[in-house]
Amino acid sequence: MFWPMLAVALGFLGLVVLGVLAVRVFLEVQRLGRQVAHTTERITRAAEELETAAAGLARTGESLR
Repeated sequence: MFWPMLAVALGFLGLVVLGVLAVRVFLEVQRLGRQVAHTTERITRAAEELETAAAGLARTGESLR
């Protein structure tokens, strides 16, 4: 009777460990998603600023040389 109880206990412990790891992975994926969204916003702003600067440069007819 001892070995079946030990097997059940170890199986339950294994499921608990997998659950904890799944929660940690989920939280890290959320954090990564927030970082990707923030970086995307920064890239979009930089592209808009570059486009504005290029339009101003094109209007003046100056070159970058």
